[in-house]
Amino acid sequence: MKPLRILIIDGQGGGIGRQLVEAIRDSALPCHITVVGTNTTATAAMLKAGAHQGATGENAVAVCARNADVITGPIGIAIADSLLGEITPPMALAVGQSAARKLLLPVNHCSNIIVGVGDLSLRTLTAEAVRMLKEMAGEA
Repeated sequence: MKPLRILIIDGQGGGIGRQLVEAIRDSALPCHITVVGTNTTATAAMLKAGAHQGATGENAVAVCARNADVITGPIGIAIADSLLGEITPPMALAVGQSAARKLLLPVNHCSNIIVGVGDLSLRTLTAEAVRMLKEMAGEA
C-alpha cells in the first residue's frame, strides 16, 4: 500500500497544524506529510514538528491541494476570509475543489461556529483526526 499523501494547511502561528504533524508522526502512519502555511511562521512551526516538506502562501495551497489524498486542518481553511483573513478566496476554492478527502477540525474560531459539535479540546480533535487517517489508510 502506498503512503497516504497528507496536506496540512494552517495559518496564524501554525499551532493546530503543528499538533497535527506531531500526532500523525507519533502514530507511525505510513504517509508523506506536506504542510502549507498561510504565513512563514505557520509553515516554520509545522516543519519544525516534523513535516516532510512545506511551503507558504496561496499558490502553494493551490498546487499542493491538487496532489493530496487527504487535506486536513482547521475548518477555516475551507472558508474564504477566515483565520483573520489569512485564507483567501482562491485558497478556500482550492481546498473545496480538490479531489482529496477533507478532514477538517471543527474549531469554533473567527465567527465560524459549527452547530452540534461540542467545544472539544485540540488534543481530542487531533486524536480523532489521526484515528480517521488510519481508517482512511486501511489501518484501523
